Amino acid sequence: MDIWKYLLIAVAGYLLGSMSASILLSRLALGGDVRGKGSGNAGATNMARVYGWGMGFVTLGCDMLKAVLATWIGSLLLGDVGLALGGVCCMVGHCFPVFHKFKGGKGISVGAALGLMIDWKVFVGIIAVFLIVAVLSKKVSLGSITACVAITAFSVIFGVGTPKIVLAAFAMCLAIFQHRGNIRRLLDGTEPDFKAAKKDKAGGPASGESKEEPNNTDN
Repeated sequence: MDIWKYLLIAVAGYLLGSMSASILLSRLALGGDVRGKGSGNAGATNMARVYGWGMGFVTLGCDMLKAVLATWIGSLLLGDVGLALGGVCCMVGHCFPVFHKFKGGKGISVGAALGLMIDWKVFVGIIAVFLIVAVLSKKVSLGSITACVAITAFSVIFGVGTPKIVLAAFAMCLAIFQHRGNIRRLLDGTEPDFKAAKKDKAGGPASGESKEEPNNTDN
C-alpha cells in the first residue's frame, strides 16, 4: 500500500535531515560543539566562521548530500510527490534534528540541494542570487534570505510542476522563519558582516574564532 511508501519517505527524510554535519564534525573531529561557538548556529556558515572555509565547504557538501538522498528515495518510490515529501521532511529534520535536541541549522544548505533536485535551472538561479546579494552586501544572511524567495520564484518561472513548487514554497517559508532574528537585525542595521576564520598551523580551532557568547547571526 502507498501509505507505507509515504511513511518510509517521511521517516527516512527526517532522519537523514537530523544528521547534522556541523554538529557531528565539530564534536568528533574538532573537539567541541559548533553550537557553542561563533554565532551558535549549526550550519555551514558558522563552521566557516569558527573553523575556516575548508570545514564550511565540507559541512555544506554533507548537508546537501543528505537532501539529495532524501529526495532521491522519495522520487524512486512516489515520483515528484515523493521527492517533495522527502525534501520537506529532510528540511524539518535539518532545522529540528531529533538527534541533537531539536536545535539545528537554518536550512540554507539543504534548500540549495532541494533547488538542484527541483530543477538544475532553479539551482543555478538561486546560487546566482545568493552570491550577488551576499558579495555586494557582505552579509550571508541577506544573500540567504533572498535566495529563499528566489527558489519559489524560479520554480514558478520554470514551470516545474505543483509538487516541486509546494516543496520550494515550504523550504522558503521555513528558512525565512529560521532567519527571523537575522531579519530583525537587518532592519535595525545591526547585522554583522561575515568573516571566515583562518585555521591555525597546528590544526586546532580557527584563529579567528569568536570568544564571545553565541549570538545566532549566521544562516
